[in-house]
Amino acid sequence: MSMGMKAPLKKVRGLGSAKDGTTHWWHQKVTAVAMIPLFVIALAYVISLVGADYSYVRYVLGTPVASLVMLLLIVVMFYHMKLGIQVVIEDYIHTESTKFVLLLLNSFLCAVVGLAAALAVLKLALGS
Repeated sequence: MSMGMKAPLKKVRGLGSAKDGTTHWWHQKVTAVAMIPLFVIALAYVISLVGADYSYVRYVLGTPVASLVMLLLIVVMFYHMKLGIQVVIEDYIHTESTKFVLLLLNSFLCAVVGLAAALAVLKLALGS
């Protein structure tokens, strides 16, 4: 009887590869690379607006290009953050119920804060 590549204990417990580690790793690397130019552009906007009055800042950040950069940065940043915190939870929390609750909270908080940030940018962009 062949056991395959799994250790006998893993075979009994049903543990082993979750089959999505490479995808998770790939998403984290792609989002990290995507954040570099987005962050540099966003930082350039912020630095250029130092000392400007409130109405001018609202005008500049409400332009289509600035809004698009900020929205992309928010989406990529919060997705990257969710992936990173997920890895920490999966690696260091060993109680299944606690792990489940923390993973749920991680997803929920990243989504809520990311949506709130995106809403702020959309309010500037749409002039409401």
